[in-house]
Amino acid sequence: MLLMPQRDWQWIYNDTYGVLSVSLGLDMEFLTPYKSKALIPDALATMEFSVEHARFYIDFIERLGKSITVSDALKVQLSLNATAAHFMLKPQMPKSWYFDSSAVCVYSELAKVFQLRCQSVDVQVMVVESNIQSSLVMLLSPELALTDSKSLRQFDCIKVMNDRLQPLKISRHKSAAA
Repeated sequence: MLLMPQRDWQWIYNDTYGVLSVSLGLDMEFLTPYKSKALIPDALATMEFSVEHARFYIDFIERLGKSITVSDALKVQLSLNATAAHFMLKPQMPKSWYFDSSAVCVYSELAKVFQLRCQSVDVQVMVVESNIQSSLVMLLSPELALTDSKSLRQFDCIKVMNDRLQPLKISRHKSAAA
């Protein structure tokens, strides 16, 4: 079942876990993976889940249905994390040097899934913000080591130039008729 925004939803910085969360009413709280150092100052205080946030969240859920097949629970998780990243993360400069350039030109758009290649490892990412030159992407794969000492965890975001985004590789199965 998809969760639709309600008037009582609000952003709260959860001190116990040290991350931004969304209060979804009296009985539920959704924890994002985003810690205080990555958040804008307003995200550290209680703030309403605005109409603009709700529109983005609903649009993201709709776009997800067109780009990947996942459960409703995962759609909600991805959409809440994407909404938090879009509105609450500090602006980032692209960090494209970690990733290989793509041989194919792609069109980046919200909720579209791509691959990034880092140190001969391919991972899946989803676009959270996009413009002509760069995209803020959320890691869908479990983890990615960028260097020996720096890594990304699932749902972490990084900004990259669009020439680093690679189309998903589709495996084709051939069957021979007997």
